[in-house]
Amino acid sequence: MGRAAEMLNTSAGFLRNLGEAKLIEPQRLTGGHRRYSRYQLRLAARVRELVDQGTGLDAACRIVTLEDQLQEARAANKSQHRSDEPYPPLRGV
Repeated sequence: MGRAAEMLNTSAGFLRNLGEAKLIEPQRLTGGHRRYSRYQLRLAARVRELVDQGTGLDAACRIVTLEDQLQEARAANKSQHRSDEPYPPLRGV
């Protein structure tokens, strides 16, 4: 945890708070040490960025979660739609 906090220029407490907020759940090694994936570190860095801009921790976690879900939805949509076909027209809009 100490190394991850150092990489993000934050405190171990900040990372613990992200765990308590259920944003990231690090893998536990023998001896109780936490191990974070690169993906988790990217999420933590984005939360840190938002918090540094004045966003509350809970709101920052929610924003990052929604950004992540939007990215996943866009990727799924892109994989299901061929780029050479136009999107079908919207009905009832």
